[in-house]
Amino acid sequence: MIVKKHLLYSFYIALATSIIAACSSGKTEESDNLSNAIALPVASIDTSTATIVNSYHGKIEGKINVEVRPQIEGQLQDIYVDEGDFVEKGQTLFKIDPSAYQEKLNNMIANENVAKAKLENANLEVERLKPLVENDVISEVKLKSAQSDYEVAKASLAQATAEVRSAEIDKEYTLIKAPVSGYIARIPKRVGNLVSESDSDPLTYLSDVEEVYIYFTMSESDFLYYTKKKAKQDSIRGNINNLRDNFKFPKVTLVLADGSEYDEKGTVDAISGQVDRSTGSVSLRATFPNQKNMLRTGSTGTLKISETLEGVIQVPQIATSDLQDKTFVYVLDEENKVRKQNIVIDDKSKDQYIIKEGLKIGDKVVLSGFDKLTDGSKITPLMQNN
Repeated sequence: MIVKKHLLYSFYIALATSIIAACSSGKTEESDNLSNAIALPVASIDTSTATIVNSYHGKIEGKINVEVRPQIEGQLQDIYVDEGDFVEKGQTLFKIDPSAYQEKLNNMIANENVAKAKLENANLEVERLKPLVENDVISEVKLKSAQSDYEVAKASLAQATAEVRSAEIDKEYTLIKAPVSGYIARIPKRVGNLVSESDSDPLTYLSDVEEVYIYFTMSESDFLYYTKKKAKQDSIRGNINNLRDNFKFPKVTLVLADGSEYDEKGTVDAISGQVDRSTGSVSLRATFPNQKNMLRTGSTGTLKISETLEGVIQVPQIATSDLQDKTFVYVLDEENKVRKQNIVIDDKSKDQYIIKEGLKIGDKVVLSGFDKLTDGSKITPLMQNN
């Protein structure tokens, strides 16, 4: 009887020990799983405001940019301005030696005087013959011949007068004047050089830069994006009949060659009527005020067109990884396990991607440590402000 009690007591002790060991083993396994969960930063997805900036290289030109060329041939006698000077319309810039043109003018004036004298003689002859014809002293044929000579003399005088005016114009062209007000560009010619209207290079350029044009191109896809956006806005407003007249780009920012931002905004006010077939691009023109005279013809800059999008889903670029032509993020589920999620990117705003497909409000994405993750990995989330 005593032996049986001893055996039963030993059984209960062994059973209790086994249960305690099993419980201890479960706790150890759970503890190991918790200790193996990697702590990684996680951000919650929500809608936000994004600013998209598109950049385009532009070339600056004065609103009025005129070539100054000689209209006659001759030796450059005087230069009255210097490079960079501001000149008023009508101001004398250059002088071509006028001596040959003055001599030509003198000859034409002399020819005109001869023609005047011949006309006067022809007129006197007609007046002399008229009474003789009326009194039948001479035949009418002689009067008609005299009248014909008079008409020839009259035409000769008109021709001589025209030649005088032509010679005067040529002499006036020896003084080359500013066709518009503006700034003088480089002057490649020097006093003594022979110049003519057929020269390949002008004497100089004259630029009115009170306002400047900046010419740039954008891809056809970018242009369609802006036009479609405008069409959508007009459709909402019930005004879709005249897109060309109503279409306006957002205000344009100019970044100068030194990286600084120009303090005036520009307006896109001209768009090419066709797409360049060789490049697939559209040419545009923006106008900028230039009261401080900072912008000059021939300079370059970068045009930035910005727009603000409300209520879009964004994800930090650092939270994404690329594989071939696809982009992925790691999304956290309710059990703190991650899965790889393919996303479709619509655009970029600073260091954020604007998401078109693949994420929704409330999703949680892992921000780093992707080399330590696979589908189903469990992590300890460290929530961050996105």
